Amino acid sequence: MSQSRLTELTWREVRRAGERGIALLPIGSQEQHAGHLPMGTDTLLVEETVDRALDLLAREEAPPEVVRLPALPFGHSPHHLFAAAVSLSAATLGAVLDDVLDSLVTSGHHRVMVVNGHGGNDEIMRLAVKRFALRARVTVAACSYWTLTAGEEAGRPDVTPGHAGWFETSLMLAAHPRLVRTPVPARAPVDPPPLFDNPPHPGLTVERHGEWERVDGATDDASGADAALGARLLDDRARGLADAIRAFDTASRPTR
Repeated sequence: MSQSRLTELTWREVRRAGERGIALLPIGSQEQHAGHLPMGTDTLLVEETVDRALDLLAREEAPPEVVRLPALPFGHSPHHLFAAAVSLSAATLGAVLDDVLDSLVTSGHHRVMVVNGHGGNDEIMRLAVKRFALRARVTVAACSYWTLTAGEEAGRPDVTPGHAGWFETSLMLAAHPRLVRTPVPARAPVDPPPLFDNPPHPGLTVERHGEWERVDGATDDASGADAALGARLLDDRARGLADAIRAFDTASRPTR
């Protein structure tokens, strides 16, 4: 058994898998994605990337053993509550991740990888895994799927990942075209431009009250999104994630 889903395993199979395998947890969100993408976009895209990466690994002669957990569908999305979201506070999301990690270790897992699909989760996720590894005998990795690439499809780094913009819409057109409301409208120019994804100086994090509502919940113009390029971008992220899983497996594999 090299690739399996936690939901479909017996408890004895989980125990055996935990001895040498990696438990992989996708996390996403439920939040507005402008007027053309569904609430679950972040969850759908992280699941798609994870499943494509695991399919790639399953074709290898000696793939890493991975137990794929159900995706956590809720994230930290208070900045989208102006329209619609199901949001956990930062403290609650951190506590949920802590409880899930603790459960996995208690159930026999020694290695865990968290793969994130929502920008608002990123800092909370990374802090959670760092804190957990200080108190539990476990090796934990964390990443956001859009940051891992195989370097073969550059796309448009200026609007990646964005929110409900060109990047996410292209990926959704490739992965779940029936869920994209078309035609995708052009985004009207916004003046002054938002600061949350375009800070006035490198290295600054800038948030301005009411910014997300003012830009109608989208970071950039999605009207030029392309399904074919979205498929290549998804495949590139899947290959990047497969590389990351393989590297994590090699670096953290039990010696006995």
